[in-house]
Amino acid sequence: MTNFSLKCEIINPINNEDIKKAIILLHGYGGDGKDISMLSYNWIRYLKNTLVICPNGHERCSLNPSGFQWFDLSSSDDNYILQESLKAEQKLNFFINEIKTKYKLQNSDICLSGFSQGCMMILNIGLTSIQKFNCMVGFSGKIINKDNLSKRINSKTSILLTHGEFDTVVPTQFLLDTKDFLIRNKIDVSTRIIKNSEHNISIEASSIALNFIKQNLYKDLI
Repeated sequence: MTNFSLKCEIINPINNEDIKKAIILLHGYGGDGKDISMLSYNWIRYLKNTLVICPNGHERCSLNPSGFQWFDLSSSDDNYILQESLKAEQKLNFFINEIKTKYKLQNSDICLSGFSQGCMMILNIGLTSIQKFNCMVGFSGKIINKDNLSKRINSKTSILLTHGEFDTVVPTQFLLDTKDFLIRNKIDVSTRIIKNSEHNISIEASSIALNFIKQNLYKDLI
């Protein structure tokens, strides 16, 4: 078993194919890598030479100790949330570098994906990285702090965002706000609101995400 700084679920390519690409998939608040990895089993059949890695958050969830969090949400103080998310960025950037070193990958070989709080984290990590990632796929998320992120944008990775029409945890308005922010910063973004869906990753959202990943992750292998 490979040891990384974050405990993670690893889904290897089918038929022991050589690893040329990776998807790093982040769970939401109170979830874990095993839970979110269920999504990847629907994807992996269509993703040649691709490793999917689903880490646990670095902290136990303050409101659900059986799960994990990327940053604490027990306080509504915006500055506190920002500072905690920046700590998580450091942890995740270190973890991503471990993945790149272990599997001899570049950012251009990696898709960042995440659900809810995990989506919030990939937006920060992907846009502040010096080197572009291949693409990003976010489900039911938002930008943690637009003022802070706007000052730190270093790269403009293409992004797909999906959101449930009836999401009451992270309301759909946040998708529209995020899209507006990204367009204003000249970042390529596609969005899809999933009809009759709540705060989850529906079959439709999973299928749309898979197609986006296939279109972007394998351009250099075609």
